[in-house]
Amino acid sequence: MERGCRISKLCVICIVLALGSVATIVTLWTISLTGDITASWDSSSCVFLSYRLPTTLVPDNYIVTLWPRLTPDPNSGLYIFTGSCSVEFECVEETDLIIIHSNKLNYTSLDNTHLGTLTTKGDGFAPCIKSSWLQRKTQYLVLQLNGKLTKGQRYQLNTEFTGELADDLAGFYRSEYEEDGIKKVVATSQMHPTHARKTFPCFDEPAMKAIFHITLIHSPGTIALSNGMEKEIVSTNIDGVAVTRTTFEPTRKMSSYLLALIVSDYAYLSSKQGGILIRIWARRKAIEEEQGNYALNLTGPILDFFQQYYNISYPLSKSDQIALPDFYFGAMENWGLVTYRESKLLYDPVTASNRNRETTATIIAHELAHMWFGNLVTLKWWNEVWLNEGFASYVSFLGADYAEPTWNVKDLIVLDDIHKVFAVDALASSHPLSSTEESITSPDQISEQFDTISYSKGAAVLRMLSDFLSEPVFVQGLSSYLGHFAYGNTEGSNLWDHLQMAVTANGVSLPAPVDDIMNRWVLQMGFPVVTIDATTGIISQKHFLLDPKAGVKSPYNYKWFIPIRWMKSGEVQRDHWWLMEETAVNMDMKSNGGEWVLANINVTGYYRVNYDSGNWERLLAQLNTDHQVIPPINRAQIVDDAFNLVRAKLVPTTQGLKTTIYLSQEREYMPWQSALNNMQYYYLMLDRTEVYRPMQDYMKNLVTPLYMYFKNMTANWAHVPDGHTDQYNQVNAIRVACSTGVVECQNLTTTWFKHWMENPHHNLIHPNLRLTVYCSAIAAGGVAEWEFGWAQFKNATVATEASKLMSALACTTNKLQLQRYLLYTLEPTMIRKQDATSVIVSIAGNREGQDLAWKFVREQWKYMFTQYGVGSFSFASLITGVTMRFSTPAELQQLREFVEENAAVGFGSATLAVEQALEMTAANINWLQLNKRDILDWFTSMM
Repeated sequence: MERGCRISKLCVICIVLALGSVATIVTLWTISLTGDITASWDSSSCVFLSYRLPTTLVPDNYIVTLWPRLTPDPNSGLYIFTGSCSVEFECVEETDLIIIHSNKLNYTSLDNTHLGTLTTKGDGFAPCIKSSWLQRKTQYLVLQLNGKLTKGQRYQLNTEFTGELADDLAGFYRSEYEEDGIKKVVATSQMHPTHARKTFPCFDEPAMKAIFHITLIHSPGTIALSNGMEKEIVSTNIDGVAVTRTTFEPTRKMSSYLLALIVSDYAYLSSKQGGILIRIWARRKAIEEEQGNYALNLTGPILDFFQQYYNISYPLSKSDQIALPDFYFGAMENWGLVTYRESKLLYDPVTASNRNRETTATIIAHELAHMWFGNLVTLKWWNEVWLNEGFASYVSFLGADYAEPTWNVKDLIVLDDIHKVFAVDALASSHPLSSTEESITSPDQISEQFDTISYSKGAAVLRMLSDFLSEPVFVQGLSSYLGHFAYGNTEGSNLWDHLQMAVTANGVSLPAPVDDIMNRWVLQMGFPVVTIDATTGIISQKHFLLDPKAGVKSPYNYKWFIPIRWMKSGEVQRDHWWLMEETAVNMDMKSNGGEWVLANINVTGYYRVNYDSGNWERLLAQLNTDHQVIPPINRAQIVDDAFNLVRAKLVPTTQGLKTTIYLSQEREYMPWQSALNNMQYYYLMLDRTEVYRPMQDYMKNLVTPLYMYFKNMTANWAHVPDGHTDQYNQVNAIRVACSTGVVECQNLTTTWFKHWMENPHHNLIHPNLRLTVYCSAIAAGGVAEWEFGWAQFKNATVATEASKLMSALACTTNKLQLQRYLLYTLEPTMIRKQDATSVIVSIAGNREGQDLAWKFVREQWKYMFTQYGVGSFSFASLITGVTMRFSTPAELQQLREFVEENAAVGFGSATLAVEQALEMTAANINWLQLNKRDILDWFTSMM
């Protein structure tokens, strides 16, 4: 029996459903988050000023009812939702204070006195609420009681509230689209990482797991979705308004950030995999056009793969996946209801490219991997985000490889993650994978953790761990870990413990315990460069930094246990040799005569490799005579290592460029892509200098054989290659040939685009080639080409096609068009908020648009930062993107002034990105001063 201080039982649901609009609600007693309302309080006990919840209360379950209005309120013009929440919790330590997260919610009390009511579960009485207020900075609803809660007793807090169904892409928000000329509204959610509190009052921390009982009230003709299966759908009437009430099965015990809520008039495709119902939801037209078919066909096999991989059954009865018009992130792993950007989930074989198809496969695999690693077992706190994201990033390649075995997608992790994160982790402003809990507390600090380090470095070190343990031992440890901590929370040390048990059980020989090996990769930032002197057999390690003078202290003094796989003159040697000290000797790596040594086979280790000058020359000779003796993945590695060793001043300036000479003979994608990624840095640094023209001439000569190779292979571009990565390299051939001035290529793309302009409803350009062709033609064209591209973008009904056009529009060399395009990013009817960042960054990537984009960001920073909010903009990506070309003292000074001018406004989740931009700009200036003359001379000598 429930007993309370004022009433015996609260029928919150019935009351809140009677609330018809904002006009009704504001006549009741409300408090909004326009400021903090404080009560008299002992200032020495202000725990509500901490960003972390006290550990006195532990939630057990929530009963949440929400009613989103999909039409604006006639009085305020706002879209709103009303709701009620009853949260049952246990008191584990006596307290007279209830602190629960709440952000941007207005509360209505039954007796016009307090923000909620408190009842007890079972015998006993609950204290009365003495006073209550909202704490804006820490995003709390604070309830001061007139007595203490009893340890071991369970209580229920009941609240009613109103929130805005805004278009800020955070919490419970509004997404809009047009179909058949009719504007439609979707109520959807993004609770991760700290936005559940914007939807209902909750204990919004990952360790505060609970069961959620969800009911959604919605208009007749719409459907409601949540994490659980629909249990009851009832047509009813509230205050004279006809509504549908959908009640869902209770969720599994889970974190608040995994909750999902959606109301729409979507359609779906479905299938069964074992006992699991699989549904793909999207706009009705997208479903009619079968854009969800590929995702539906992939989901079952990927779920099967992970069930076998983890040796744990999928714990839910259904797997819903839904494509949303407005969604900032690529996808979100809500348990049982995964949300995606349309361009990530939907695949239209008529207009989508091979790249789009791979993106869909890998992102579905990433999100479904989370159903176990992240959802079933969850990190204790956001200081170890990599435990969720790094793991899902790694195994996404395994899941996609299982679903599409002919692609050989597993190797692409080297380009997509390892090489990418090397660039960030080589900065002194990088950070370890794991931080202390105390250092990550505020929502902005939490958001900063979702960066390349957590995703890509996390994936890289787990891949390395799996390799030196062996995949069967690695998986055995994972399964034990997941089974032991199911429905609970963990930290990294728990994973090491279970992997160590698997190591012991299988008699695996390691140089140290798993935790000792891995803590060096997880608890210190950066990575080593391993230097092999093949004349002596001496091998050494050193922290790799682009600026060797920079750096911070490390608990391990920047020493690692390094597993080394290697080959000698094409012959793979024995399994891992471990480098455990700063310097060691391995006489097997000493070369004799013309032998060469190559370390880090298949780039399974998270480190770079340098050699003595003689070994470098022998490797280059091998590439130029018979490059196929070296595996493609290691040819890509040689190129990437050499270019970056140059940047760190560890090898001569031209060493990286020398690795590109052989590319005139290369036809494989990975080496070419590695070279192009590295040459992109040279373009960013040098395309506004006298080096640009000879660099273009060199690249034109280098790519012409590749262009002709694919022209012949495809019978003069009549079709595309069969191989997955061959299709990628065909795109590279055309893109680089056109951008470097191969006239035949430029005429080809201009002609294709002109034919499309003449017949807009019949686009014959192959989907793989569209982005490249659009960009080339718009860059070479004028206002007519840009206006045509803009019209096609606005009329596009397939998200992937719209995305290609959106990127290509930034390729124009017309500065007036670029300025106009920048202004569109401030108008959501022109460019959706979710896309504004990528448009600005794309314009900054155009050498004609760099200055325009930087000026735009400086002028609009305060507006964007304060008006768009964290759900709409990736401010970190924005800062990184608009400063990536900075390489002069004047630009560094402008960046410093920008930081000073906006100190009061702040940078939020972009704070670390600003520090990295300052460091990278200083490094770029130094690099340019040291290397420009030598690079110019080298390009000139090659002509």
